[in-house]
Amino acid sequence: MSEEILFEHELDATGLICPEPVMMLHNAIRNAKPGDTIKVVATDPSTQRDIPKFCTFLGHKLVANEENDTTYVYWVTKGGLD
Repeated sequence: MSEEILFEHELDATGLICPEPVMMLHNAIRNAKPGDTIKVVATDPSTQRDIPKFCTFLGHKLVANEENDTTYVYWVTKGGLD
């Protein structure tokens, strides 16, 4: 990634499998303020499908994502500013 993405919260979901990473993200989103960004680090490949769908379904923004070997990183901004 060429530029650093700022975030207010970080969620370590490494070693966890579906549905735990998305459940943890759901709890983190619930505790965050609208506009806060959460960085999620996961090792479960199913997060490549689940986290984007979670964002689309619940109105949050997937700011960016990247894959490094077996680690998947996502930056999700909580919706609700409108």
